[in-house]
Amino acid sequence: MGIVEEAHNVKVLGSGDRVIVLAHGFGTDQSVWKHLVPHLVEEFRVVLYDNMGAGTTNPEYFDFNRYATLEGYAYDLLAILEELQVNSCILVVHSVSGMVGALASISRPDLFSKIIMISASPRYLNDVDYYGGFEQEDLDQLFEAMGANYKAWCSGFAPLAVGGDLESVAVQEFSRTLFNMRPDIALSVGQTIFQSDMRQILSLVTVPCHILQSVKDLAVPVVVSEYLHQNLGGQSIVEVMSSDGHLPQLSSPDIVIPVLLRHIRYDITT
Repeated sequence: MGIVEEAHNVKVLGSGDRVIVLAHGFGTDQSVWKHLVPHLVEEFRVVLYDNMGAGTTNPEYFDFNRYATLEGYAYDLLAILEELQVNSCILVVHSVSGMVGALASISRPDLFSKIIMISASPRYLNDVDYYGGFEQEDLDQLFEAMGANYKAWCSGFAPLAVGGDLESVAVQEFSRTLFNMRPDIALSVGQTIFQSDMRQILSLVTVPCHILQSVKDLAVPVVVSEYLHQNLGGQSIVEVMSSDGHLPQLSSPDIVIPVLLRHIRYDITT
């Protein structure tokens, strides 16, 4: 196993001819895909990895300068594909990894046959003629709460992000992976994500994109999926699912997994 693979806890499962890569979002790790993976291993070689900064990675490897922008994560994804000698894959991305995947695809469009985005957003802050869902004051309060008492913040944020019942397995699971992050790293990652603005790069993305979105999501309003659809440079398609929450592949697998499998297996028809 190479250095990059080890640092990102890379796992390769299944034995299909085609490769599918699963990239998780903020506060989770590769375990967020546990409901999807069993449906893929017969058909695909499945690549799972953890973003640097996830609680499952070595915090000593987290370079605050490198990960002050999303480009650092895009370079990691490309390095993993290079080390595994992957020359073409389907990329399934959740949350912040949506824009990470978009950046990677601009640099190396040849590596990605399509990108399937779940709960992705190019910008979380509202702007003139753009609704991202948050005002700066909201984000300042969020960062302040994270810095003041990280454990308490996790307990409050997890059920809001996941949606549904406080006692649900999905809320407990997200609370666990969120709390596994080192607090200073979590705050830095959170600031990088929530303050990011990727709108200007969307037109440079030429790889086909399948945009999947929960009808109700604390972090990403439904209008954002339409914004992505209108502004991405290549072909794209939107499907708004009846799921609730920002991690629907974890909290509503019965709804989301069949939709994901359909988008994985079928391409956009012109």
